[in-house]
Amino acid sequence: MAEPTQSTQEPIAIPEVIGVGEFATRLGLPVTRVIGELMKNGVMATINEQIDFDTAAIIGSELGFEIEAEKAEEDAGRQRTVLAEGEGESRPPIVAVMGHVDHGKTSLLDAIRSSHVAEKEAGGITQHIGAYQIKRGERWITFIDTPGHEAFSALRQHGARMTDVAIIVVAADDGVKPQTKEAIRHAQEAGVQIVVAVNKIDKEGADPVRVRQELSELGLTPEEWGGNTVMVDVSAKAGTNLDRLVDVVLLVADIEDLRARVDGPAEGSIIESHLDAGKGPVATVLVLNGELKTGDYLVAGSTYAKVRSLGDFRGKRISSAHPGMPAVVTGFKAVPSFGDQFKPAENEKAARDAASAVLRREQSKSLGVKKIDASQLTAAISAGNVQELNVVLKADTQGSLESLHESLDQLRNPEVAVKVVSSAVGDISESDIEFAKTAGALMIGFNVTLNSGLKALANRERVQVRLYKVIYELTDDLREALGQMLAPEVIDTVVGELEIKGVFKTTKTNVVCGGTVTSGKIEPKMKLRIKRAGEVMGEGVLAGLQKDKQVTKEAFEGDTCGLNVTTTTPIELGDTLEYYTIETKARSL
Repeated sequence: MAEPTQSTQEPIAIPEVIGVGEFATRLGLPVTRVIGELMKNGVMATINEQIDFDTAAIIGSELGFEIEAEKAEEDAGRQRTVLAEGEGESRPPIVAVMGHVDHGKTSLLDAIRSSHVAEKEAGGITQHIGAYQIKRGERWITFIDTPGHEAFSALRQHGARMTDVAIIVVAADDGVKPQTKEAIRHAQEAGVQIVVAVNKIDKEGADPVRVRQELSELGLTPEEWGGNTVMVDVSAKAGTNLDRLVDVVLLVADIEDLRARVDGPAEGSIIESHLDAGKGPVATVLVLNGELKTGDYLVAGSTYAKVRSLGDFRGKRISSAHPGMPAVVTGFKAVPSFGDQFKPAENEKAARDAASAVLRREQSKSLGVKKIDASQLTAAISAGNVQELNVVLKADTQGSLESLHESLDQLRNPEVAVKVVSSAVGDISESDIEFAKTAGALMIGFNVTLNSGLKALANRERVQVRLYKVIYELTDDLREALGQMLAPEVIDTVVGELEIKGVFKTTKTNVVCGGTVTSGKIEPKMKLRIKRAGEVMGEGVLAGLQKDKQVTKEAFEGDTCGLNVTTTTPIELGDTLEYYTIETKARSL
């Protein structure tokens, strides 16, 4: 077979990452030839391993081929259709409810839609993104309730980016807090309109004017003060001004003139996803354009679906979903990532190919050196200088899992760190217990169950399992566990100093001398440092102490005394003996 040449061959297009076997097939060469060329260039790879584009281009060139990058299909899954002015039809506004933990976001939404979500949530804290619809007159509004705890920063960020209006809830008795500022920042970065709900105005200590002043300092000046931000004083508990808040949201939405393409294939965002034991992967989606119907093919990130069933936010089976409407979708091949946008596909092959293309791009990013912010910490771990707490993590939803990863990544310092050795969505299984045993890991479950049989297995295998429903309890426990791994703090305290006035006898292990205590107090058995001209020459222990030729238990500043020092360092006239104590103190992360 004649060698191909660059002049006679058409360029061969390959993706960003490609398997060695597939690469050989595209070149029309035996895989052994490609592997041999890789080895010549110092790349040890088997037929099933993958190489990046740069490596493949070099190898292809060595073999006489011209390699070019395969034109990746534009990732429409992360693009929202932009309509021309006046195009499309009006759609319901999508509203995110955001703010600091315990400022009443979910309670406010409860009051607006007359339901009781907050009562069902662990610790009263929203753990996932949920979407709900209400009707005001003849108009629908879609609300997205975002988590309030600081660990769910990523969820709040995604919540802002898929919405039109953000209601920032601030408690009138508590004022602006760090998560309030973060929520405002996410909303501003997403370019959405902001409406402020000053909640809990009926509580003792409520001060709506102070809240407005604090918000003004952040650039949100109330309309009544000559600014552009609408602020409404409300009470979720008493139901005060809730209709006015909804009307303000509709007014702001009208100014935005929200429109969507109402027919044709649907596109939108993944709001939440989880693995259901009976239904498989389940995703809550928000339709942004088009009509979503049973039987449609969707691509979301690196997975795809043929829509098997659709449900509304109340769990009622529906046949289709329209722009601005949340829907529960079954039929995905794998659990999609929250925040991903979904796009339509003509058929299963097109959907599978599009998802595979995204997967290849994701794999290509992980082939090289990973970009880790804490690079020094990573190097220290590699060198064995950092102790790691291995964790196997199971969570109820993909959103929770991602937020937990983000939170646990923050639990570290230059000495200790949490290492998630395995993580997945779903209840704890027997294989999880076995893996945790093999890895010497702590088994953590977040909003998942552990049946009695698996609990007994974990006890037999001596695998520690901890179950949580509120994320800050989880992070607090792990922070404490990491603190116990830290070496105790050694506290060195100087308690006294003595100036040598005479040296009487010196041996290999002892020095008999005398001097005057210049500060503090000294006692037998104390540790000491021998200092000469400010430099430490050696160390020792005060074996004996005399004062006025009598054995004594202590000597104070101004006392002249005789000393028997155990040391291998010679002591000279004029030296200073620095006496010190050492104690250890437990540290925390």
